Amino acid sequence: MNSDSDLQIAGDILEVPHLLQAPREHPATVAEFAGLARSIAADRSQWEHLVRYDATSRWYHRLRTGPGYEVWLLSWVPGQGSGRHDHGRSSGVLTVLDGTLTERTERGTRALTAGAQRVFAPGYVHEVVNDALEPAVSLHIYYPGLTEMPMLPPSRLRSAGGTHVAPHCEARTTPGPVTA
Repeated sequence: MNSDSDLQIAGDILEVPHLLQAPREHPATVAEFAGLARSIAADRSQWEHLVRYDATSRWYHRLRTGPGYEVWLLSWVPGQGSGRHDHGRSSGVLTVLDGTLTERTERGTRALTAGAQRVFAPGYVHEVVNDALEPAVSLHIYYPGLTEMPMLPPSRLRSAGGTHVAPHCEARTTPGPVTA
């Protein structure tokens, strides 16, 4: 008869703290980045007082940075959009905080309302537009931090009304992030 038991093999779990993972100070997985976005979204005191609306271009503010990542807050007045683009070598999480944004991809169009999240990898091409009648606010987390946002030519995507989607490319006159 074998005298080995699970306890002898694994030891007492309460006596082996080295097997337990310590909570991370910064996110390191897709799920942790999405969780960070949800926690910031839920705590309006972190971002609501910072939001500004600009009728001439999308407004953005870097909310936080961490090892290799950035968190951006953006506002969108009706009609403003990102233009069709990807995010270079960055992955990201887009979370709508207030209002409704429309995301257009080669796979279709979807309305993103407050609380909606989109997670994307490098090479993900989309266009984000505020097609609604009210302003919108969104949170964007990029890993690694966004260093490029290549604008792409308009696609054959069609809006719900059947007209071609025109990108809303913006000329950048001040230094800052390229975000969407």
